[in-house]
Amino acid sequence: MRARLRLLVLLSRPPVALLLALYTAVGLSRAGHGQDPALLAGSLTAVIGFLLFSVACNDLADVAIDRVNLPGAAGRPLVTGSAAARDMVVVAATSGAVALGASLALDPRAAAVTAAGLAVSAGYSLRPVRLADRGAVAALVLPACYVAVPYLVGVIAARHSVRPADLLLLAGLYTGFIGRILLKDFRDVRGDALFGKRTFLVRHGRRATCLFSACCWAAGTAVLIVAARPGPAYAVSTGLCLAGALWLLRALATETGHRREEALISAIAIVGRGMILLLLAHLSMLQAHWTALGESAALAALLVVTAGQAATMAKSGPVFRSTVPFAEAEATTGSAAAAGSAGHRGA
Repeated sequence: MRARLRLLVLLSRPPVALLLALYTAVGLSRAGHGQDPALLAGSLTAVIGFLLFSVACNDLADVAIDRVNLPGAAGRPLVTGSAAARDMVVVAATSGAVALGASLALDPRAAAVTAAGLAVSAGYSLRPVRLADRGAVAALVLPACYVAVPYLVGVIAARHSVRPADLLLLAGLYTGFIGRILLKDFRDVRGDALFGKRTFLVRHGRRATCLFSACCWAAGTAVLIVAARPGPAYAVSTGLCLAGALWLLRALATETGHRREEALISAIAIVGRGMILLLLAHLSMLQAHWTALGESAALAALLVVTAGQAATMAKSGPVFRSTVPFAEAEATTGSAAAAGSAGHRGA
């Protein structure tokens, strides 16, 4: 039993699970029920089931690539031999059923969103569709799953309908996440190039990837500021986060050292999560009718914490602890393979 629980923890990719949980909470807050624990629990059950299904399918499809990119990584049980292919099939089937059942209990429309997400996620990883090998298409499809499913499940669970303003906020979250997910390819570039996986980085190189990421960050942030009914405090704090992300991307565009690259990408990931926390706090405080002064103080505190964590990460880089069951933690979100620059030259 402990081995099975450990496998589920590894497959949940804790940093990714946290990110999807934040998107779910944003959806609930957007619909006016951000403080409803029952709705949050039901929504998270569906979302985590969706995530486990997606990761199990991806690990099954990418095991050969992962053996090149992530040899011995604790977060890849097929690579380390701690799980077999049939274990992944069982996890995918069970978690997919749980996701559908939990979302159906919330609302039939939430179940439809979840079913669509499961289908797209399977098509992303598995043949004959295998969207992951299709360059720019992959960079557009994966964020659609990882942002839209948790956010829309949260909105529908709370309100049972989706409004145009909800979709505008979703567009901002989606565009910003594209800018973040592109950076994952720095870690995987050697295996991707070796196995013909035509990611944006493999096709266009480091500078173009960082430039496109920066454009997505800027566009997504602009849409969020418009869609979130902001006061000055939210607009300023989010704008400062954007400035920090753009500065880090500028440094990444010219960096070729492995450890420094890891540090920069991990710091960018922290800034991205900080921006979602700022949005969640802003929506929650609007719902609770906080004063402008109180909201400004709370958002300033969150901004300071985010900036401090990002600065520390940019300076020192992620810490690997092999004794921790899910040692990849923050490093998985932002680690970059040493072959990043080599893959750029080979592309």
